[in-house]
Amino acid sequence: MQKGNRLLYFLAAIKLILPFFLQNSYYEPHRDEFLYLAEGHHMAWGFMEVPPLLSVFAWLTHLFGDGMFWIKFWPSLFGALTFIVTGKMIQSLGGKSFAIVLGFLPFLFGVYLRVHFLFQPNFLEIFFWTMIAYSILRHIQTEKDKWLYIFGISCGLGMLSKYSVAFFIMSLLGGLLLTKQRKVFANKHFYYASLIALLIFLPNLVWQYTNHFPVIVHMHELEDTQLKYISAPDFLKDQLLMNLPCFFIWLAGLYFTAFTFKGKPYRAFALAYVFVIGLLLLLHGKNYYSLGVYPPLFAFGAYHLEQFTAKRFKVLRYVIVLFPLIIGIIFIPVALPIAKPEPLAQFYAVSGIAKTGALKWEDLKNHPLPQDFSDMLGWEEMAQKVATAYNTLDSAEKKNTILFCDNYGQAGAVNYYGEKYHLPQAYSDNASFLYWLPDSLHIDNIILLTDDENEMQHDFIKNFTYAKLSDSVTNVYAREKGDLIITLKGANDAFNKFFKQKIAEDKAAFKY
Repeated sequence: MQKGNRLLYFLAAIKLILPFFLQNSYYEPHRDEFLYLAEGHHMAWGFMEVPPLLSVFAWLTHLFGDGMFWIKFWPSLFGALTFIVTGKMIQSLGGKSFAIVLGFLPFLFGVYLRVHFLFQPNFLEIFFWTMIAYSILRHIQTEKDKWLYIFGISCGLGMLSKYSVAFFIMSLLGGLLLTKQRKVFANKHFYYASLIALLIFLPNLVWQYTNHFPVIVHMHELEDTQLKYISAPDFLKDQLLMNLPCFFIWLAGLYFTAFTFKGKPYRAFALAYVFVIGLLLLLHGKNYYSLGVYPPLFAFGAYHLEQFTAKRFKVLRYVIVLFPLIIGIIFIPVALPIAKPEPLAQFYAVSGIAKTGALKWEDLKNHPLPQDFSDMLGWEEMAQKVATAYNTLDSAEKKNTILFCDNYGQAGAVNYYGEKYHLPQAYSDNASFLYWLPDSLHIDNIILLTDDENEMQHDFIKNFTYAKLSDSVTNVYAREKGDLIITLKGANDAFNKFFKQKIAEDKAAFKY
């Protein structure tokens, strides 16, 4: 094995295993992880929120026992693979050991440390964005048609991981069209590869059609509840902050591809970056939607900085490495929850990290912990208290009782811990859980898990002969703090009619 490859794979191994040592074991799966794990129990060619590829890894996680190791293994593995592809891009440009080290630093110090430890579609999306870039880069360098087929396969699988892969495909093709690399459009193998991409993606496209395109309704809902609050200045600021310790590496890559003579063959990548950012600004995309566009720039930037410091400015290499190390170590507690909530919140308070926006949630307010960290707390407490309420029922009552949750995090968590606490399946009408809710569910008793603090005052409570607030989630750092567990018995016909109608309306709402 060549020296460069030994270094590349050694650093990839560090990328794979380091997060397991950094994240404190106090934390539980993330709310979104519960949803995507649940999808592994309901395999299909599509879901309300995402295409199906992630559910394959959820299914494998269930097969291997559902432990935290396997939940975190897949994002860690694809994080390492993404770095390897980035390293291969560096090597294809002629980069040596120093460039590979520079290309590694953003994966260790910055937002990728968190993204590659969360079981969410982002780790697959970023990998396939990087593979798409790599295949086009290698086709430009070699003009071999096999890279076009790798491009097509990457596009197809990428679209099965997350629909936003289309942003990069369109942006990169637009960049190619505006440069001399437009000659790829005269190559018949490009169209054969595109057909392969379409065939790979086709089952999900058919699923969307037969289910009346729920992704469109989901995006409209996301726009109404979250995306419209995202401002362009905040989005642009976050592009810098997400990669703050290594911002100069991707900026060097952007400069290299946009303005240097040596980078001229790769100008399409600079244009693709501009197009991606422009599209996300136009559509009010979240800051992390752009993360897949940076690994190619890391590769170009690492190579350019290595070349720039090869002779006259070699002393700068120490600064180039020390800056990410010093700043990056400070930001590790923001990327991963390396300590229990209380000391971590104290660290944020004294360090001034709140001023960076790292503690701002979707409600646009600062909180003691980052939203992702608070989304990893309180779940087992919740399931345990649901079990306590459920076990107050006698055996006859249990047979006619359902567990119902307001949101997918609650339902996913109760089901995840359900076997441990001997609970029946929990239902919800939120997210893809709506699809798995039977149309003809007759209700006698409910253990209701709700995030509405005024739930007991709603009129539907009168349709039960018994209603008791059993408990609530008390973890002060959990996003679900204050969620109520309510025991309801003796539902009347009016409630069952109301409930059936509500579910029918909810399902109809997700038909475009």
